[in-house]
Amino acid sequence: MKKFFKKLYANKIWLFMVLPGVAWFLIFAYLPMFGTVIAFKDYRVDGSGFISSLMSSDWVGLENFKFLFRTDDAFIITRNTVLYNLVFIVVGLLLGVALAIVFNSLVNKRMAKVYQTGMLFPYFLSWVVVSYFLYSFLSEDSGLLNSLIVSFGGDPISWYSDPHYWPFILIFMNIWKGMGYGSIVYLAAIAGIDRNYYEAAMIDGAGKWQQIRHVTIPALTPLIIILTILNVGKIFNSDFGLFYQLPRNSGPLFPVTDVIDTYVYRGLTSLGDISMSAAAGLYQSIVGFILVMLTNYIVKKIDPEYALF
Repeated sequence: MKKFFKKLYANKIWLFMVLPGVAWFLIFAYLPMFGTVIAFKDYRVDGSGFISSLMSSDWVGLENFKFLFRTDDAFIITRNTVLYNLVFIVVGLLLGVALAIVFNSLVNKRMAKVYQTGMLFPYFLSWVVVSYFLYSFLSEDSGLLNSLIVSFGGDPISWYSDPHYWPFILIFMNIWKGMGYGSIVYLAAIAGIDRNYYEAAMIDGAGKWQQIRHVTIPALTPLIIILTILNVGKIFNSDFGLFYQLPRNSGPLFPVTDVIDTYVYRGLTSLGDISMSAAAGLYQSIVGFILVMLTNYIVKKIDPEYALF
C-alpha cells in the first residue's frame, strides 16, 4: 500500500488531468447502471422521491421485455433498425475513407481546409433544423422538388405519405450529415503515415492509385476494423432525431421509418410506462455488448493484431 500511494503521489499531475473525465464517466455512465433494475419492475411514482418509488414498485421480472416482441410491429422495428445501421456502417466507412483520401490528395491545402470545413458543418446542425430544410424541399404544396416537377409538366409527389422513397432519403441524409465528421479520424490517420513509404512506392514506379492501394489502405486497416467493431455494437441503437424528426412522425411512413427507439418513445409518451422504456434500453445495450464481443472474437481469430482487445 505504501508503494501504491507513493506511485499515486508521483503521478498526481496526470491523475488530476484525467479526473474530470473519470468523474464524468462515474456520474453519467456507471452510476446510472443501478437504475437498470427499473427494467424488471413495474415502476410507479409514489411522490416520495426516486429511491422510494423504486423500492415500492412491484417486481415483474421479464414482463417489460415482452412489450417489444408481443406486437406485430416487433419484426418491422427490429428489421429497420438492423438494416439501416448496416447500410450506415458500410456506406459511411467507404465514403469516410474515400473523402479522407481525397482531402489528403489535394495539392492546395488551404482550399482543402475550406472543403473540409464545408463538409463538417452539417454535423453540427440538429436534426430539427435539418428536418425543416428537408421539408422546404419535399413539401407537397411549396417544396422545391415538387415545384420543379410541376414546372416540367409532372404531378407533385406526396413525399410524406409515400414510404417508397424514404429508405433512400434517410440514408442520403445520414451520410450527408455525418460523412465529413466521419472522415476526420481517417484523415488524421493518413496524416500520421510515414512519408518514406510513399517515397519508396514512387521509386518502385507506383502511381497514385497504387500508393493508395498498397500504402494508405493497409495503414488504415487497423483503425477501420476497430471503428467497425465499435459501430457493430451500436447496431441496435438508432439516431432518434434522424428517424423521428425527418419523417415528421408521419404514420404512413412507419413501415420504413419506425425503429426501436422511436417505437419505444411513442409507447412511453402514450402509455407513460417508464419500465418498458428502461427494458428496451437494457435490451439494446446487452445485444450491443454481445455483438462487440462476437465481432472482436471473429477478428481475433482471423488476425489477433487487428482485434480491439
